[in-house]
Amino acid sequence: MYKHILIPTDGSELSGKAIRQGVALARIFGAGVTVLTVSPTFHNLALDPVMVTDTPEQYRKDCEARAEKYLGAARVEAGIAGVPCELEHVVHDHPFQVIVDTAAAKHCDLIVMASHGRRGMAGVLLGSETTKVLTHTKVPVLVCR
Repeated sequence: MYKHILIPTDGSELSGKAIRQGVALARIFGAGVTVLTVSPTFHNLALDPVMVTDTPEQYRKDCEARAEKYLGAARVEAGIAGVPCELEHVVHDHPFQVIVDTAAAKHCDLIVMASHGRRGMAGVLLGSETTKVLTHTKVPVLVCR
C-alpha cells in the first residue's frame, strides 16, 4: 500500500512517537522512510533563543549537532526494524514548506507527523506546522498525538 513514508521530526517526545509509528507502518508495508528535520535560518535579529549564538558558523554547528541527534535516533529505530531509512536536514524558515516539498520530490505516499495539539490563543499565535502541512500537501497525512 505505502512505499515511501516521510517522517518529519523536531526532536520532541511527541515526534519520537511519530517516528516509532511511521517506522512500524513502513515495516508492515515493506516501505522505506525518509526522516526529515528542519532548522530555521540564522538571523541577526532573532526571537528564538536557539538562534542566540556567537556567530553564524557556531549556529550552523549547533543546528547540525541537533539534527544529528534527532536523526540519529530515527536511524537506530529504523535499523532495529530493518526499514530502509534516508535522513534529511534542511535549513529553512518554513518547516511546513520543506515537508510538503520533500514529500513531493521524494514521491512519498504518506506523511507521518506529530501534532502538539496547541489550542486556543497558543494555537493561533504559535501556528501549527501540522495544520499548514495538511492545508498545502496532496499526500495523505497521519497525525500522531
